[in-house]
Amino acid sequence: MPGDVALPAYDRQQLKPGIVHLGIGAFHRAHQAWYTEAVLNKFGGDWGIVGCSLRSPTVREQLAPQDNLYTLVERSGEGENLQLIGAVVGTLVGPENPSALIALMADPGIKIISLTITEKGYCHDPATGNLNVQHPDIVHDLANLNQPKSAIGYLVAALKLRFEQGHKSFTVMSCDNLPDNGLVLEKVTLQFAERVAPELATWIRSNARFPATMIDRIVPATTDSDRAEIEARLGLRDEGMVVAEPFSQWVIEDKFVDNDRPRWEEVGAQLVDDVRVFEKIKLRLLNGAHSTLAYTGYLSGFDYISEVMAEPAFVNMITLYMAREAGETVTAPAGFDIEFYKRQLRDRFFNKALKHRTWQIAMDGSQKLPQRLLETLREQLRGNGNIEIICLAVAAWIRYVSGVDEKGNAIEVSDPLAAKLREITDANAGNPAATVKAVVSLSQVFGTDLINEQRFIDGVTSWLTSFYDKGVLASIKTSFA
Repeated sequence: MPGDVALPAYDRQQLKPGIVHLGIGAFHRAHQAWYTEAVLNKFGGDWGIVGCSLRSPTVREQLAPQDNLYTLVERSGEGENLQLIGAVVGTLVGPENPSALIALMADPGIKIISLTITEKGYCHDPATGNLNVQHPDIVHDLANLNQPKSAIGYLVAALKLRFEQGHKSFTVMSCDNLPDNGLVLEKVTLQFAERVAPELATWIRSNARFPATMIDRIVPATTDSDRAEIEARLGLRDEGMVVAEPFSQWVIEDKFVDNDRPRWEEVGAQLVDDVRVFEKIKLRLLNGAHSTLAYTGYLSGFDYISEVMAEPAFVNMITLYMAREAGETVTAPAGFDIEFYKRQLRDRFFNKALKHRTWQIAMDGSQKLPQRLLETLREQLRGNGNIEIICLAVAAWIRYVSGVDEKGNAIEVSDPLAAKLREITDANAGNPAATVKAVVSLSQVFGTDLINEQRFIDGVTSWLTSFYDKGVLASIKTSFA
């Protein structure tokens, strides 16, 4: 390994697992595993991570032949920093052996179960936060708890085993972009457990802990060109490598079973009593802006966020959104320079070394819009605030999920509601007003209130009409040049 690659400073052969992570994608490997690696380098401890995929064996196939080692590449305009991460000590694929994963999670040596399963992995109704008991995976898991498919099913199955064996609970820590993610996870877990056995739900309520977190780092999907570039530099192939920006933030509610956790606060994370103020700032300013840029940028023909930010009209639009629609609904905690944070966000979006695809950010919009844009919308509606760019973003999303771009090419829409949304847009083709009303009537995304907000309906309809008449890029240039 070349001398400019940072290596683990601990004896990896002695490292024992203390964390099971569900959803070991690129983000976890570049964020929570990176923080844990820093703890191990500084303090040691039995905090090895066993990463588990609940769908595809891809990550296991990448990592297992490499003894679960991988390179984290930090990229910016100043160059690259490489670090070999050793915190992951094992990888499992849930569907291959569900009982093995349940047994591992139930092992008393595992103190924390963390999750990055994306918003749709919670099998909940984003508008209400309730467990979707009609979700096919939930229906299956309630009937087959020893062979679950969903993360919620695995959690309850493992907690049930601990309960029956008289062991302590583990801490369950969501690291996904959901408001009050700890409360959401606790709610759906308890609702599931109540259907399994009320006494189990009572035990979970009394013994388990569900800390909320706010996570932030831009981590694009790794490409074959990324792997080829690092192979040329290192002289070896790293199938599990991940790429990230230098910036990273992790705010964690200090609420763990027996306070048994890695000392993340000693390596840059913030342990706080209340995550919500940080979470609100990030979801509304960063994630809301990201989604807005993703839909408008993709429809304008841009592959990457940095390309979108090279167009002045988009920069003006997103600067105004941060100052007005989102900015007016957030309050910074003491000592937090929110204007600097906004400038920093725009600089991060400008990072040309980071190839963050608009299509990647556009995925699962039906699950993301409620927390990224619609709560901001409701707050602005209550105060008669400005909603123009939120209406624009929702219109761009509706235009995107129609499944056909401005050149007549198919859009690969990755969303749990993709088929339903396409059905609606096809049925109302050529009629933006009818399309908006039909889409906003989807209560699982928009609740039951927004269809009655005429200012919102009119704003979205106006933008969608413009997008079909003039195109997205021309519409934005006209309004924000």
